[in-house]
Amino acid sequence: MNLIVAVDENWGIGKDGGLLCHLPEDLKYFKEKTTGTVIVLGRKTLATFPGGRPLPNRVNIVLTRNKDFAKEGVIAVNNVEAMLEEVKKYPDKEVFVVGGAEIYKELLPYCKKAYVTHLYKKFDADAFMPEIKEGWKKISEDMHSNGEFDYGFALYERE
Repeated sequence: MNLIVAVDENWGIGKDGGLLCHLPEDLKYFKEKTTGTVIVLGRKTLATFPGGRPLPNRVNIVLTRNKDFAKEGVIAVNNVEAMLEEVKKYPDKEVFVVGGAEIYKELLPYCKKAYVTHLYKKFDADAFMPEIKEGWKKISEDMHSNGEFDYGFALYERE
């Protein structure tokens, strides 16, 4: 299992249920990496997607404690064990954890790779990703700038 996330300098990932900033290059990167894969996300993250609908061309698995949650195009599971069983049904597809904060925290121990877009700026965040440090190694980082701040697409792997 992998994760994909955009973080600021404090490992912030969101504010008021939304992204920290609109970075078209990061959205393109996310789409390139996750199209054709299985994505695992929380119910609140699903609500932030366009129209609150699952992302196309992906298997959307929502991990939620709400046992009554159901949505067309989504596989709902209520615990990590059920999610791990569900992803086994797709042995030929990569699996990406895509958020939010609670889902990252809960599933980080299961991830082998982390695709992290580092936003080299401090934003006013109220949701955070656990910092990837001990037990992880940065393999690469492709640096860019949008004129307002620098950002980099980094790949980390478990040591």
